[in-house]
This record gives sequence, structure tokens and C-alpha cells, in this order.
Amino acid sequence: MIPELLATGRRVTVLGRRVIPAYELPQGVAYVTGDFARFDLISGLLDCHQEVIHLAYATVPNTSFENPLADLLQNLPPTVQLFSEVADRGGKLVLVSSGGTVYGEAIKLPIREDHPTKPISPYGVTKLTLENYAHLYAVTHGLQFICIRPANAYGVGQRPFVGQGFIATAMASAMRGQPIRIFGQTGTIRDYLYASDLAAGIISALQMGHLSETYNLGSGVGLSNVDVIKAIAPLMKELGYEVRVEHLPERAFDVKANVLDSTKLRAHTGWKPKVEFDDGLRRTCEWLRDYRG
Repeated sequence: MIPELLATGRRVTVLGRRVIPAYELPQGVAYVTGDFARFDLISGLLDCHQEVIHLAYATVPNTSFENPLADLLQNLPPTVQLFSEVADRGGKLVLVSSGGTVYGEAIKLPIREDHPTKPISPYGVTKLTLENYAHLYAVTHGLQFICIRPANAYGVGQRPFVGQGFIATAMASAMRGQPIRIFGQTGTIRDYLYASDLAAGIISALQMGHLSETYNLGSGVGLSNVDVIKAIAPLMKELGYEVRVEHLPERAFDVKANVLDSTKLRAHTGWKPKVEFDDGLRRTCEWLRDYRG
């Protein structure tokens, strides 16, 4: 997302917990090390920045299910404090929520923004709670915010084996000679969006989205885990890797199918995805081949 932001002429600062960024940042980008929960740090950054893209989150769906209280305590208080500070300064915030968990089991696919929100994981409950707090602060404190519910991102730069990112983990598993693990016979159905298209969608919402609106951000195409494995198998074969699958029991917190309707974002901003799925897979594969994590 950073190159896309720089292309708009913005001055960009990245906040991260690592002393050294996980990836090399483009020239001119400031990097600040620190904990998102530190009030003095966030307050100081907001004093010299007018826009915030909120991507920080301390847990993933699996860890949130194992410890729902930690999911709530690590994510809710600092984010609500952020809402308050941004509102006080008259800034603008893009809240990147979760298109895959806030809706729960789909009544109809693809899912529109007015679909009922009945999450079945602590991760989804907390994400939805943050959305509600953003709306609360918009009404009571004048917070200027836009909410994005993204599909499953994949692409160059996504690290495998971190609890999210099925495509990166599936490819890396094959490269390591390990089976690709899926939960259930065919796994879950998800909407996959290449990283640069995701970044472009978020920036489109920042620049042209309507305040206090919620936007889905996805491809509108649903693929099961098995579908993805079939798509990456030829790429793995080219590199001399065998694809093996290990089936595990379904998990209670996994939504069976999630495919997003992004019609509203397209109508309001003109955004549309540009990277074809097969092209995105090849780019991801080439990056992972040289990845040393």
C-alpha cells in the first residue's frame, strides 16, 4: 500500500512494533517503532498527520478463538482511544475491518454491505464492535471515518504461516515439502483479492469514499481451498514441487462461504480490480520462491 500512497503525493509514516521494518520501505517513508496502545506515541503522531489508515490488529481469527478476552482487550481500548484522538484533531480515518468475519454465515452470495452481521468468531465480534464505536464517535464527536471490509488479500509480500493468508501458506507448504492443510473436505470458500488491488481500493475510499459509509472490497468471485490448490498445482509442478493435501476437521469459527459484492465502492469511487487471479498467483509464487523468512 505504501507505493500506492506515495503515488498520490502523500507524505507517509509507518508505525510498527519491530525495531527494523519487516520489509524495506521506499525512500522518503518515515518509520516509527512503538506500541499502538501507547497514548503519548499515537497522540504525537496525530499532531502532524491529517489522515490515518488503521490496519493495526494484535490477533488473528485462530488466536482470537483460543483467547477471546485477549482479542478484546488488546484491540478495543487502543482503537477507541485512536477514534477519540482523531476526532479531536479533525482528522480523517479509514478503518480496515474484516469482510470475512463480521457477516457470519452468508444468507446470500455475494454479500452486500446491508447483509446481517452475525459473526461466529471473537475476531469478527471485536471487528464489528470497532465499527460500531467508529459510528458512535462520528455521531457524538464528529469523527470523519470510512469503513472498509476487505476480502482475503494475497500477493507479493504476504508472509506464510502467520495464521492468515491461505495462498501464501499453501505455496510455502508445497515448497517445504509439507502437506497443505485444509479444514473439511473442500475447505472454506473465500473471495481473494491481490494486494495492489486491495491497496488501490483503500486509497480510493480514502480519497473519494463518503464519510461514515461502509464499503466491501473484494473480487466478487468465490473459490474453495481445493479450487486454490488446483490453481497453484501447475506453478508448483513447474518448480519441481509436489502438492499434497491434509484434511483436518472443520473449525467452528470458520465461516463456510464469504464472497463480497463491491458494487457500492465501484459506484462511489470508480475502483475496480486489475490483477487477474492466475497472474497474481504467479507473482506470489515467484516472490515466495526467493523468500527467506
